[in-house]
Amino acid sequence: MSLSPARMTWRLLSDARYQLAALALCPLGTGEGTGTDADATPPYPDLSQSSKIPCLVAKKMPAPAIGALMPAGCGVASREMIGSVDAVTLQPEPASAKYFAGDWYLQAPGKLAGKQGGSRALALKLAQLIANDAETRQIEEIFRQDPALAYNLLKLVNSAGLGCTRSIDSFAQAILFLGRRQLRRWLNLLLFAAKKEDARSALLLARVAVRACMLERLFREMGYDKEGQERAFMVGMFSLLGVLFGMPLADVLRPLKLDKDLTQALLERQGELGTLLQAVEALEQGKQAQTHALLEPLLPGEVHLDRLWLDANVWMLDLVRDQGGRRGG
Repeated sequence: MSLSPARMTWRLLSDARYQLAALALCPLGTGEGTGTDADATPPYPDLSQSSKIPCLVAKKMPAPAIGALMPAGCGVASREMIGSVDAVTLQPEPASAKYFAGDWYLQAPGKLAGKQGGSRALALKLAQLIANDAETRQIEEIFRQDPALAYNLLKLVNSAGLGCTRSIDSFAQAILFLGRRQLRRWLNLLLFAAKKEDARSALLLARVAVRACMLERLFREMGYDKEGQERAFMVGMFSLLGVLFGMPLADVLRPLKLDKDLTQALLERQGELGTLLQAVEALEQGKQAQTHALLEPLLPGEVHLDRLWLDANVWMLDLVRDQGGRRGG
C-alpha cells in the first residue's frame, strides 16, 4: 500500500466569546512534516467558499503548502493574531489577539445549568431509543418533553439543505422523512451543539465532528459499506461524550447498550475501529510517526492522509455553517 504520511494538521481557533472563529494549518511536530517537496502538497478546494470561518496558514508551513493554500482562500497567520485560553480560568490572553488556540475545551465542564444538562440527557436518551429500534411514538414522546429539541428537529427537516418540498410540522413526519440513520447522526451531533451555559460547546462540536468524519472516511478507504462507515462515525462521536458530560465514558455509554465491538473500540481502543480512533487521536496531537504506524497495516491502496484530514475539516465547516443558519456555496 502507499500511505502518504500526514505532514500538517488543522488547529481550531476560537474568538474571545469561545466560538469557533478560524482554522489554522500547522506542520506536525518538531522535525516532522517540514519538508519542501511540492509533490507532497495535495490540491485544495476553494476553502473560502466552505464557510465564513477563515482558514489560516502558519508562517512556518513549508513554502509549497503556503503557495497552494493562498489561492485556495487561506491567509497567513502572524504571531500577534493568535493568543491562548487559560485552561483553568478560561480567560483568553492577550486581549489584543484576534484568535485563541488551545485544547482548553477538553477540560471537565463546570456545573451544568439545569436546562442544558436536561437537554443533553434527553438527547442521549433519544440516541438510546434509536439504537434499540424503539417505536416512533416513544421517540416522539421525548421530543415533546423539550422545546429546544423539538425546535431543532423541525428546523433541520425544513432546511433547504435536505431538499424537502413541503413543510413538515409533526414529529412523526419529521422522523419518517429523516429516517432512523440520519436521525441518529443528527442526535449525536446535537449532544455537542453550542449551549450558552457551556463555553466548551462550540469547539467540542467542531472537534468531535472532524474526528467522526475522519473515522468514517478512513473506514470507507478500508472498503467498508455505508453501514460500516456509520459505525465508524458513531465511534468518533461517542469518543468525547465523557468529556462532554464530565464523567467516565463507560458510565455515559452504559445506557446505550452498544455492541461489544463498539464498546471495546471506545473504552479499550481494541479492534480496527479502536486502532483507527487511536490514529486519529495521534493525528490531532501532531504525532506523525504514531499515526502512520497505526494506519499503514489497515489501509489498502494509495491514501493521501492530508487530503482526508482536510476533507473532514471542510465537512465540519459546512456543518458549523448550517448550524448557524447560513446557506450558500
